[in-house]
Amino acid sequence: MCAALTALAGGRFKAFEGSSMLKSNDSTLLVNRYGALAAQIYDIDKPLGALPDTAFHLTRFNGFRGEILEPACGTGRTLLPFLEAGLRIAGFDASHDMLDLCRSRCATAGFTPDLSLQRLEDFAYDRLFDAIIMPVGTFSLIDGFEAAMALLRRFHDQLHPGGLLVLDLQGLSALRDDGADRRRWTTPDGDLLTLEGVRVKTDWGAQRIESMLRYERWRDHRLVEAHMEPMAQRCWGREEFALALGAAGFVEVSVTGNYVRGRPPRTGDQVLTFEARRP
Repeated sequence: MCAALTALAGGRFKAFEGSSMLKSNDSTLLVNRYGALAAQIYDIDKPLGALPDTAFHLTRFNGFRGEILEPACGTGRTLLPFLEAGLRIAGFDASHDMLDLCRSRCATAGFTPDLSLQRLEDFAYDRLFDAIIMPVGTFSLIDGFEAAMALLRRFHDQLHPGGLLVLDLQGLSALRDDGADRRRWTTPDGDLLTLEGVRVKTDWGAQRIESMLRYERWRDHRLVEAHMEPMAQRCWGREEFALALGAAGFVEVSVTGNYVRGRPPRTGDQVLTFEARRP
């Protein structure tokens, strides 16, 4: 598992938003699916505003008047702050557990956004959007090149002419990370939750990473729940992704490094933020 954004936020965490629920290129297992225990850990690990992308994107969309779509919206870590800022935003996710947490979190704050259970590979709406946002490297969970290109074309077709696409990506340097990840949390009711992630494969040619994540719940010093979930990611080069956006029909491509608005990427940047428009 990659550690994009680790240094930016001052700690180690899994920096991906929601579930892609896709099949791996060379496996029949569902990957990146975020079951109930994983969703709970995600929600505890990433409270609102904890990651640096939220403030960055809120500044970008300040005063935006159109409707925004967040694919793979997860537990609402980005979606809810956008609602609280007065923005119009809808979202979908392939994990009903993540989506349930998102609905609950929004309802508690007094919002009832358009949320739906859909997959990235075949989501559909009866309207077009003015912007699509996919923060913190969620796009990397699309681990096959052809699937990623198909998704970019789907994003293009779901936008109004002139519509904006904003995507965060981790760069190729993530391939060097060993993927080891061991963390723990205590729930309000006293359960101990643990996560152990181990990288099982790095395909340098395909720019693809496979990891295995083990989630556990301990209660009164006894293991009461455990889940194994595979994760697969594809890393992108800066120019490669700019070309991919162009091939999908986007124009006016720009790139920002490490959430410093107006600064082009530099060597060592962990996160690249791409913006592009549908003509």
